[in-house]
This record gives sequence, C-alpha cells and structure tokens, in this order.
Amino acid sequence: MQNEEQVPETEKVSENDQIAQRLAHLETLKEKGLDPYLAVFLDPQTVEAVRQEFEKDQQSINVRLAGRVMAIREHGKATFADLWGKTDKIQLYFKQDIVGEDQYAAMKTMDLGDMLGVEGEVFLTHKGELSVKVEKFSFLSKSLFPMPEKWHGLKDPELRFRARYLDLIINPEVRKNFQLRSRIVSYIRNFLDAKGFMEVETPSMGPICGGATARPFLTHHNALDLDLKLRIATELHLKRLIVGGLERVYEIGRVFRNEGISIRHNPEFTMLELYQAYSDYQGMMDLAEAMIASLCKEVLGNYRLIFDEKELDLTPPYARLKFDAALQKFGGISLADLRDPQKGEKIAEKLGIELQRENLGYLIDKVFSVVVEPNLFAPTFIIDYPVEISPLAKKQAGNPLLTDRFELFIRNFEVANAFSELNDPFDQEERFKGQLELSQKGDEEAHPYDEDFIQALKYGMPPTGGMGIGIDRLVMVLTGQISIREVILFPLLRPEKSEE
Repeated sequence: MQNEEQVPETEKVSENDQIAQRLAHLETLKEKGLDPYLAVFLDPQTVEAVRQEFEKDQQSINVRLAGRVMAIREHGKATFADLWGKTDKIQLYFKQDIVGEDQYAAMKTMDLGDMLGVEGEVFLTHKGELSVKVEKFSFLSKSLFPMPEKWHGLKDPELRFRARYLDLIINPEVRKNFQLRSRIVSYIRNFLDAKGFMEVETPSMGPICGGATARPFLTHHNALDLDLKLRIATELHLKRLIVGGLERVYEIGRVFRNEGISIRHNPEFTMLELYQAYSDYQGMMDLAEAMIASLCKEVLGNYRLIFDEKELDLTPPYARLKFDAALQKFGGISLADLRDPQKGEKIAEKLGIELQRENLGYLIDKVFSVVVEPNLFAPTFIIDYPVEISPLAKKQAGNPLLTDRFELFIRNFEVANAFSELNDPFDQEERFKGQLELSQKGDEEAHPYDEDFIQALKYGMPPTGGMGIGIDRLVMVLTGQISIREVILFPLLRPEKSEE
C-alpha cells in the first residue's frame, strides 16, 4: 500500500481503476468470509468524548469507536489511519502482532472513505498525537467510489450542494455549521417553551394560502379532485388558534414561495411564526431582541461576530428607526413623496424601478429595498410601516396611513417581521378586498381573500402580537454565511445541463 497521505489517490490511478481496485478489495473481504457491510455496531463512543476523557485523566483507556477513514499511512511494518467522528479525528495504529495476521491482511483492503468500527487502547505517540492501538476492527461499510482529492477538496458550490453527502464528508466546517443550526433551533424551542408558548402544527397545503404576499406553488389532490396550494406562511391558521383560546402558540416549519432563487431566497425555507395574545408589536420587539441576543451568547459564546472583515455586534439594545425617517435619512425621500403620483414616478425612474400601475405598495417596497436596506448592517428595527405594504397589521391610532409593524434587519437583510395583529374583522375585510383588486389586475403576489378567516375574527380575537423569523437567514447571520444555500442541507438547484 502506498502512503495515501503523501500521494493523492487521484494522481496515482484513474478513477475507473480506483473503483476497480475497491471492488476487488470488496471481493477479497467476501472471500475471507468477512461482511463488508456490517448490520450493527452497538454503543460506539465518540472521538470527542474519548479525547476529553483522556485529556482529563491522562491515563490509558480501552475504547470502542466508529467512523470514516480519511487518511492512510504506512510506516515500516505498521499502518496508521485517521478515523473521523462527527467533528474530530483520532489516529489508528495497526500492527500485525497486535491484530493478528488474518486481520492485518484484511486491513490491507482498507480504502479511503471506508467506515470502520475499532476497539483498542488509547495512547499518546512520541509526537503527542492521540491514537488507538487497534486490537480488533470490523468493516462497517466499504466505500466503492474514491473520495474527492483532499489537497484541493470539494470546493465547487454546485457540486457541493448536489452531492451534500460528499460535502459533509470532506468539509468538517460544513458539518459544524449544520450542527450549529440544530443547536439554534433547539435553543429557540426551549426559549419559547420556557415563556409559556405551545408548539403546534398547521396544514402545509390548502385551497387558500395567505399570511404573506407571495406566489404559491400549486398541487392537486386526486381523491378529492381538488386543486390545492402549498402554504406561503403559517400566520392565518395560528391566529385562528388565538381566537380559539390558545394564547401563546408557535410553529417552526417549512413554507413555500414560488419566487426567484438567489443567495437570500430559496423557494422552500424554514420559518418560525409565533403569536401572543394581549401583546403588541412592541412586545414582539422585546421578545425578538431577548431571544436573538441570548441565542448568540449561548451558542457562540459572545455577541460579536466578524463578517467580511467588519464587526457585527449583536449586543442589545438594537437601534429602532421609523420607516419614513429611514427613507429620509438614507435617500432624502419621504413617504409623502412616494404617495404623490408625479414625484413617485420620478423617483422610480431615477432609481431604475419599473412601476406597476396602481400598485403604490410595490413602489414603496422597492424604493426601501434599494435606498435603505444596504445601510442596515448593524441590527436595526425598522418600525411604523405604511399600510400599503402591511395588509395584516393593525393601523396606528391617530394615523391610518401607518401600521404597528416592524422588520428587524441584520447584515442588510430582513431577519424578522412582526406587527400588532389586525383583529377588526371589518378592517381586515376591506384590506382583503384591496388585495383582491390587485390580484384581478394581474398581481400574482397579492394576498388572497380568506372568508373563513374573516368569520373567525368575527368571533373575537384578543389584541395580539405576532412575529415571523426566517430560521435560514438567522443561521446565515450566526454562521457568517453569504448564501442561504450554505445553511439549507438540500437547496433547490437548477437541473444539470445534459451533455447534449
């Protein structure tokens, strides 16, 4: 066996030859009566736990480990290998007079990527490397394809996302990011549970999909011969539960929006939505700030992150800036300017925004994204949104052109959206009618008219604060990622081009 650590496998032989060699090794194991795909290997310890135990006591211990072989080195009459666990590796030491002639011969069929189960004694080498003196081992699963060449690794984003299993094998930092994502979601659940919220599940498809302004995906139920839509939000079902007396509810689930793909958008993504009776958007701001800051401290150990050579400080409190004031501060534009047809048209032309006739909300939203969002790197609550882009938020007392709504921006993109929920059924009905008119004029993202939700409101919904947080975008912030595809295990990708 050549020294795998010094000579990349892909430079020695062609990929087809490597596969042929691995198949030959597979047959050799079968001929020896050894199962190359073991059914079970009970109760292995983790490499991380073994390292901690040894470093604590500095005494030799017997261990039982399982993992993937990611390097093989021959040294005289001994063979060394690196066994990777979830986040850490340990060196394996094979010697014929320890494992026996038959097992040592079987070990010679070991290839990079093989899954191994080993038992033996942990010790430190002369160079201080934690190692296992292997006494016996088993092949748990043979790898029939060669690993991507380790000197260059698996770097192409398209290949990484299409073969995420290889990405996770080759790039430990990717595994750590998704382990961190799991911890983030667990923390959010524990945080909300401790505050008396109840986790619920609502339908993923239905005849009407509301709660946001977005184009839905369509599907069909054969047995009922019924056209259905995948949900674009969980909002309206969760607010029905508030009507029903479940005063604090939340859901963490997938939502689906038939929109473009970008570094910040994936057509299916994970959303946290929560609703608290007798609260409002101010209460939601306090809740968001407390949850994100404590999450950052618990999971990362501090409030300060470095992103693109800039420090991002998530120490509370976060800045609060009114929507109209933000437009004026960063663009010299006011809401009154945008509501004036002539001024609005000139502003759109200057900024290169294509107007949608009779859709003032579209203009306001686009101008904000162009003028304000690029300036919101530090965590900032933008509050008091215009009614034209807030069809489900409660109007402000004394100013019906504004709503009690905020969006939280971090690193120049929206992370959270919340408002004092609209509980007046007649006001909600008029907003739905306005959205219906936009839909009839061709706006495919207008909010649908939901008659059953209006009926639910007529039974009485208490004052309520509601909030949605994009889990994927929050993970992007805390892991320092630029693309949302880096924090979704299996993002939607364009079909691969055929050779033709």
